[in-house]
Amino acid sequence: MRIKSLLKFGSIDKGEDVKSVAKTFAGIALVAALLNMPMAHANTLVATSPIAGSTLKVGPSAVTITTELPLIEEGNDIAVTDPNGKRVDTGILTVLGTEAVAEMKPLVTSGVYTVTYLLLAEADLPLEGSFTFNYSAIVISTPTPSAIPEPISSTPSQPSGSNFATNAFVIFLLGLSVLVLVGMGAYARKIFKEK
Repeated sequence: MRIKSLLKFGSIDKGEDVKSVAKTFAGIALVAALLNMPMAHANTLVATSPIAGSTLKVGPSAVTITTELPLIEEGNDIAVTDPNGKRVDTGILTVLGTEAVAEMKPLVTSGVYTVTYLLLAEADLPLEGSFTFNYSAIVISTPTPSAIPEPISSTPSQPSGSNFATNAFVIFLLGLSVLVLVGMGAYARKIFKEK
């Protein structure tokens, strides 16, 4: 009832409370203003080098983490540990805008390496986390000569082209699809003639 009376183009009934109408419109304006406010922006991880989860054949000279917001110079930390838990970064960390670069020692052990990071941006919560990458060291082996070469048996191979049965099946399917198309066209023509 109250809404119907508010929607009339006359005036508000004497029993209507002008203050409640004003409060309703103020509430709607407040909600609209809050919806238009920019949301708080937290720093996020944009990219890593090496890429998280990747497998490397050559050890990286540095680990680079790129964030969305610029990092502050002090208080950041990146630690890289080998499969045995030993640190393999040099401890030198360089911050360049949105990138934090940790220098690495040469990698010698194959396995999963863990990168743990704590990165700080101005007026933001610390960005903490970890990711892993796999390092597979290149193993150089010398071939051992065999005393007696083994004979290689060869069997004649079948031609890998198409055969008659495959061609016949494809032609049958093509003909069947043409018949279905003609049948659907005739049915559509029948329906349109009836209308």
